[in-house]
Amino acid sequence: MIYLDANIFLSSIVNPKTDEQTIICTKILDKVISKDILAATSLLTWDEVVFIIKKTLGNELARIEGKKFLDFPNLTFLKVDEKVISLAQDLLTRYKLNPRDAIHAASALANNISEIISDDSDFDQIKEIKRIKLENFK
Repeated sequence: MIYLDANIFLSSIVNPKTDEQTIICTKILDKVISKDILAATSLLTWDEVVFIIKKTLGNELARIEGKKFLDFPNLTFLKVDEKVISLAQDLLTRYKLNPRDAIHAASALANNISEIISDDSDFDQIKEIKRIKLENFK
C-alpha cells in the first residue's frame, strides 16, 4: 500500500491537461483505478481538494469534485483520529512540518504505510517515510 498526497488529486483538476505534472498524476490515478497501485489517503485529503478547488475554480465544481473524490475507485480512506493527531504532533515537532503535512505523514505511518507519492519535498526530511517523486512515474 502507498499513500497519495492531496496534490496528486488536485493536479489533475486545477492544472492544464497538457501540464507534465498533471499527466503524471492522471497516470498515477489511473493505476489506482486499475489496481496496479494499491493506494490510500487520509480523509483530510477531501478537505484539501474541496478547499483548493472552491478557492480557485468555484463552489459548484468543488462540490462535484468532492463527491467524485469520495467515490474514487479502489482508494482506501484513512481515518484521522486522536492517535493520528498525536503522531502528527510528534512529527511536527521533530521535523518542523506544516500541520497538514504532519497529518498526512502520520496517517500513513499509523496505518503501516511507509511510502508517499507527492511532489512536496517537505516529506523528504521524515526518516520514517519515503517520498516517491512524480518523475518516477514518467
